[in-house]
Amino acid sequence: MKAVGFSISDLIETKRVPQGKVTFEEFLDWCDEDTWAEWVDGEIVLMSPSSTRHQRISSFLEKVLGLYTELRGLGEILRAPFAMRLPFVRRGREPDLLFVAYSHAARLRDTYLDGPADLVIEIVSEESIDRDYEKKLVDYERGGVPEYWLIDPLEKEAFFYQRDDTGQYILVDLAPGGIYHSLAISDFWLKVNWLWQEPLPSPLRILAEITGAPASVTEAFEQAIAGENLSG
Repeated sequence: MKAVGFSISDLIETKRVPQGKVTFEEFLDWCDEDTWAEWVDGEIVLMSPSSTRHQRISSFLEKVLGLYTELRGLGEILRAPFAMRLPFVRRGREPDLLFVAYSHAARLRDTYLDGPADLVIEIVSEESIDRDYEKKLVDYERGGVPEYWLIDPLEKEAFFYQRDDTGQYILVDLAPGGIYHSLAISDFWLKVNWLWQEPLPSPLRILAEITGAPASVTEAFEQAIAGENLSG
């Protein structure tokens, strides 16, 4: 019996990749929710599966950002695979995470974002170093993405870019304590060292620190979820 699971080579064997140039609409028709691929200059580029560490950091950021933006009524966090069609460049990128402000909700389609997200986050893996540091940096700048987070767990470094008035990315320095303040998400800040902790910190405790909520309230909430201190 064949083992469960697949590699990119298995995917190519079972899901034929169209040869030559395709339109963005043809790419969407071919791609499904289980296929990680991008549309670059009319060609389909398959993406490699991510590591456990990559997935954990992505999940941590999705929980923290998702709760924060939802409860504050700011917008929506979406995760890959979900294509973002960029203007001015022939690209359909699939960022690890993206944030769309409610003011730009009209850009959302059923299977893709028609235009730039307000914030894009990429988490670097071994096979994506050149793509995330160089190619996507250029694409997101030219495509009008206002804010780009480049998270590199391989080197335990993070880089934060914001577009200036001329449309060019500026690398933003961290505030004292290694804190980054977001441009796209109002009043949100992040301690970069949180991303390198093992295990990663509790998203609820991080949100409490960001918002200034009492730690005791968060602790009681976590205990309630865990089923602790419940009367029988």
